[in-house]
This record gives sequence, structure tokens and C-alpha cells, in this order.
Amino acid sequence: MTAPARVPTAPASPRRLPTGSARRMIHAVLALLAFALVAGPVAPGVPSARALASGDVVVEDTAGVLYRPQLTRELQDIDFYQPTRVAIYTVRGRRSDNINEQVLAFARKKHPEWLSADRQKWADGLFILAVDPQGRHVGTYSGEDRKLSLDDYGTVQEATKDAFTEARWTDGTVAGVKKAAALIERPWYRHPAVFVFGTFGVIVALGALAFGALARAVGRRRFAKAFDAGNASYASVTRDIEVTELHANTIPASSSHGARILQRWSAFLTDYHDLTTLRARLDDLSRRARAKKDALTDAQDFERRAVRLDGLDDAIADANALLNHDSGWEEAWRRQSGELLGQLDEANAMIEKPETAGSEESRGALRSLDRRLRADVETWGAGLRDGSLTGEAALDRLASAQRDLGERMDLHADAVISDRARSEKEAGLMRDALENSRRGAGRQRRSSSIVRYTDPQLTTFPVWMYVAGFSSGQSSIDHARSGSSGGTTGYGSSGGSFSGSGSSSSF
Repeated sequence: MTAPARVPTAPASPRRLPTGSARRMIHAVLALLAFALVAGPVAPGVPSARALASGDVVVEDTAGVLYRPQLTRELQDIDFYQPTRVAIYTVRGRRSDNINEQVLAFARKKHPEWLSADRQKWADGLFILAVDPQGRHVGTYSGEDRKLSLDDYGTVQEATKDAFTEARWTDGTVAGVKKAAALIERPWYRHPAVFVFGTFGVIVALGALAFGALARAVGRRRFAKAFDAGNASYASVTRDIEVTELHANTIPASSSHGARILQRWSAFLTDYHDLTTLRARLDDLSRRARAKKDALTDAQDFERRAVRLDGLDDAIADANALLNHDSGWEEAWRRQSGELLGQLDEANAMIEKPETAGSEESRGALRSLDRRLRADVETWGAGLRDGSLTGEAALDRLASAQRDLGERMDLHADAVISDRARSEKEAGLMRDALENSRRGAGRQRRSSSIVRYTDPQLTTFPVWMYVAGFSSGQSSIDHARSGSSGGTTGYGSSGGSFSGSGSSSSF
């Protein structure tokens, strides 16, 4: 075995301080903003702030997620520019629900005073914040005299999402009401346009400077993340390459799995040589070059290929141990069967989450398969121990089990898409995300599964790729629903002609 390869790292570069011209631009912006802050409050004819009184707030926590003492205390410290009543509503729904429709239905049934006299809009003087902690939606609505733009509704919703994503429902609610208070009936001198108009030229120049620096920093950071991960796998391959060759030389070519793993080995050294060349080129890149898109693409390619080789060398070692039934076969079997059992664990976790629960039938099929395969793994291990099962036959059974799991996962994926998508367009977004995950888009996971290298009929992909695809697909759907205007604005089929001001989005 060779000594561990030393993986070089790029020397840290000193942080650059702003240049003289950049500092002057920053000082100019700060001076102009300070002037606007000082001049603004003396503007005539602007409303004074008014704190929320206890009677101004109605809380309908039907989801049971808010801590009332904190909510009451913190809302009383929030000032609106005009007298405003605040309604807070929580509800447990599903990801596919339209929270706008839910809020309207609740108002019609329980709080008709939230509606205008003709019941076609929200009541004057009212602001509503709604959250569905289970379906992961937030909505904001107001009467016509407290109406916000769709972009501002989106801004209020965004103010809640850091806390809501972490299940801090009370904190998120307070943040949303606070942001709404800062925007509803905001006096002209508080509007960002006042600052932008006076400092537009300076901000554009400074913004371009900052954007360019930020883009380069992000590019370098992503490059380093991919390159470092690839280096870790490359070092592992380098460390074990001589041992891997010894294992490959003793794999029986008479075995179908052995013959196919040897075909992989024949390309292993070529891949390793190409990877070494790519690594050297990436390591020689300057700090500036590492920020470019092409460099990031190459670094991510380096990571993917190194991770695959790192898994293949373990698969070669395990194939040698199992097919020859040598002293290391038990550890090899634990690794190979453990990959299948790990996927079953991930499938069980997946079906427990509302956003990937699929249908009752698809969940039942996966649970039934889980019970059978866990029992089978125990039986196959016992067969290997007493000699009634060969390593070749055990790998055949693992391959069959992987195919069965893949078939059930394909059916479950269809059920998840049917549950989450509201249209064929959204279903297409989810299918595209699954396919991208299958092609290896995004971060890679190391796998030493022999049957994934040797079974030509194993065309399905591991559970973690489905989960990653579901997550990416849901993000695509949420982005499409929200668009650039702050979110979903309709009130669903039950809304009728209702046209109250407001919108919702997902988190």
C-alpha cells in the first residue's frame, strides 16, 4: 500500500480592502442616506405612528402553534402608521392547498367582520396574516384602505420565512406583522425610492462593484467546496490503488458479477489518470480564474468522477471478498446489504413526511417490501455463513431486491407528483427535477454497491436521488407559483367573485 497522497491546497489570499474610489462612493451614499433620514421626519402632512392595542388583535390559532404570552407582548410594541386591526390565523393543511381559499372560507364562517359590507373584499382597516405550518404556506391580506402592492405583500411574507422554516411560528408571525406595519400607509419620506432617487448614480456604480465582487466570491467558494470534496475522494483512491489492483487481480472472471466488475477495473486506471490531469489543472488555477463559471463546472465534474472512483474501489474489494468467500466476506456483505438496508431506512423516512408521503397505496407497497427485504437479508446472510448460498447468488438476490425497490419507488414517485402538482405543467417540473437528479445533478453520494456496477437490468436509481428530486421539483413548483409578483393571488373555486387584496407563497 502506498503512503497517503498529499493533497495540495491553494494558499489563502489576503482580503482586499476597498479601494480609495470605492471608499469615496460608500461615504457619498452614507452621507446622502443620513441627509434623507434627518430631513424626512420634518416633512409636513405625514401620519404619526400608532401602537397596536390589545383590542386591535384577533388570534385564531387553530393549528395550535403560537405562544400567546409572547405574541401578545411583542405585538403591543409594534407601531402602524394608521389605526389598523390585525387578524392572525393558523391552519393545518396540505402542500397542495390554496391558503387564500382557506382564509376566505374561515372568515366567511367564523369572522364575517373581516369582510367588507358587500362581502367581496376584506374589511377596511384590517390586516390578516395567515400561516399553514403543515402545508408550509404563508398569506397576507388587507382591506382596500390598507392595500399593499403585490411586491410588498411578498416582502412581508419573506420577513416570516426564516423563522417559519425553523418552526419558530410565534417569532415568524411577529416579524410579519412588524414588516407589514412598516409598509402599510408608509409616508413618502420612508419609501426606499426617496433614497434611490437622490443617490441613483452612486448606488448603481457601487452596486455593480459589489455585485461583481459578490459573484466572484460565490464562484470561488463553490469551486473550493467541489474541489475539496473531490480531493478527499481522490486521496482515498490514491491511498488504496495498489490494494485495489491486488483485489482486481484475484476476482474470478467466471462469475458474471466478477466479469463485469473487471470490465470496470479495465477503465479504472484510465479514469484515474484523466482525473489526476484534471486535478493538477484545477489546482494551478489562479484565484481570479477559480471564480469563473467554466472552472466551477470542471471542479464539479472532478468531484463527481472522484466520488464514483472512490466507490468503485470499495466495490472491487467487496466483489473479491464475496466471490472468493475469503476472510473478509462478512464485512463485505455488511457493506453491500447495508446499502440496501440504508435505502429502506430512507424510504421509510420519506413516506413519513407530508410533502413526500405519496398515496396510501404507494406507502403500503413500500412498507410491505421493507418487511420482506429485511427478512430476506437475514436469510441470505445465514446462507453465506453456512455455505448454502454462494457470493454470486447473494449478489443476484441483492440485484433483484434493488430492482423491486426501484419499481416501488417509481410508483411512489408518480403518487407524489399526483399529490403535489396542480397541473400537468407542474407535474412536468417535478419529472424534470427527478430526471436531473438521476443524471447526477447536484451533490454526489459515494456508493460501493457491486450490483450497481454489474447488473445491466438495474436501471432505477437510489432512494436518496428520488428524495433530492422531489425537493428540487417542489422548489421549482413553488417558484413557478410565486413568480416575481409576491405569490399566489387567487381565492380558488369557492372564492366566487371575491377580489380582496392579498397573496400567499410557500416556505
